[in-house]
Amino acid sequence: MAQRRITNPALFVCDLQEKFRPAIHEFPKVVATTRKLLKASQILNFPVFATTQNKARLGETCPELGLDSAGDVKTVVHADKTLFSMLTPEVRQAIAAQNTRLSCVIVGIESHICVTQTALDLLEEGHKVYVIADGVSSCNPEEVPIALARLRSEGVVVTTSESFLYECMGDASIPEFKQIIKVVTETKQATKESLQTLCKI
Repeated sequence: MAQRRITNPALFVCDLQEKFRPAIHEFPKVVATTRKLLKASQILNFPVFATTQNKARLGETCPELGLDSAGDVKTVVHADKTLFSMLTPEVRQAIAAQNTRLSCVIVGIESHICVTQTALDLLEEGHKVYVIADGVSSCNPEEVPIALARLRSEGVVVTTSESFLYECMGDASIPEFKQIIKVVTETKQATKESLQTLCKI
């Protein structure tokens, strides 16, 4: 029987709040990539960890992600924070409850602040860390390649959403393959646009 190449993936959705939409470079592209990975997380049944940054002041997560609606995406934890890193005590407890080292895939904002600090903390805790280049951004686009270069040097795998999904599966004979291919096909144009705008380097 076929086995997945990555057996313990987990999706980390960092601070994708509606109030940031006007400020973040190509914010809708980050949301589109995140939606694709959220769909895949439901098919492949891997956990989702999400955060908001100071929700009382900066508001809720973008509604199209379905993270705040009952019956939509099931999150292990959706925590509010003032920390820049996603690894609040609540998130750390939820990670520990998984009882394994995770392959953590991070999307969200901002690349050089919350995404960077989350990635570094997860590495320090002994997890494998992937940052999705077509799923992260910052207010100033010039910050992004500098942050990704630093993260690569620290041991983070910088990759794309499609590459991660195929690596996650590893084998076209796994039962979920056709469902994931449907997601990839349905999001083909959005993926192309995200790559063109967020992955110019």
